[in-house]
Amino acid sequence: MTRVLDVARIQLVNWPALLAYPLAAAAALPLLGWGIDVSNGQTAVGDHEVYLLPMLLGVAATAHLQTMTQVFPFTLGLGVTRRRFAAATALVVVGQALFFGLLLVGFAAVERLTGGWGRQARIYGLGALRQDGPLTQWLAFTGPIVATSAVCVLAGVVFQRWRQSGIYLAVFTSVALLAAAGALATTQNWWRPIGSFLGDQPSLTLFAAYPLVLASALGGTAWLVLRRSTT
Repeated sequence: MTRVLDVARIQLVNWPALLAYPLAAAAALPLLGWGIDVSNGQTAVGDHEVYLLPMLLGVAATAHLQTMTQVFPFTLGLGVTRRRFAAATALVVVGQALFFGLLLVGFAAVERLTGGWGRQARIYGLGALRQDGPLTQWLAFTGPIVATSAVCVLAGVVFQRWRQSGIYLAVFTSVALLAAAGALATTQNWWRPIGSFLGDQPSLTLFAAYPLVLASALGGTAWLVLRRSTT
């Protein structure tokens, strides 16, 4: 466990990308939301939602792509095993997600206290993400961050193993599969049942349980590829 923590500390050398940049982005969202409201002519009135959280997910997760493409070769040169590196990466991903999940709970509380930043805007307290207590709210924020980070980890591992060709193939394959799934759902009239199924799910299941299951599957795939990756 000590060696795993040591490897995690090596990854945290990239703390600006892991912590500082996402923190700055989270703090800037209210100002960015104000700019969007102004551009839409909605400066002061009406309870409304501004969908900016996906941008924060992207900022928080991209650091793990750098971890796999830059830190991984360096640590292998230090004699770190792939298993320890994978365990340290999982630890950093979960730690970062829990930290920013808690941070978003705090921002959502400030948002409520300030009446939606003084203009009835909901940036953090989106209706779909609202929970009965701070713990469940924390989980609802944390789940998507873990899942997005897992996507970036897998992308970094694919690049490390197969370089640009692997990334292009992965992107094209993913787009093709999504397009085929969408076409199948359209021809079979599955969209309404899918919408009903998702609509009946508790928001905690949608934003915590399902993302964690997805992250586990992506993490397992990343480990299978990582075992054969070279510097």
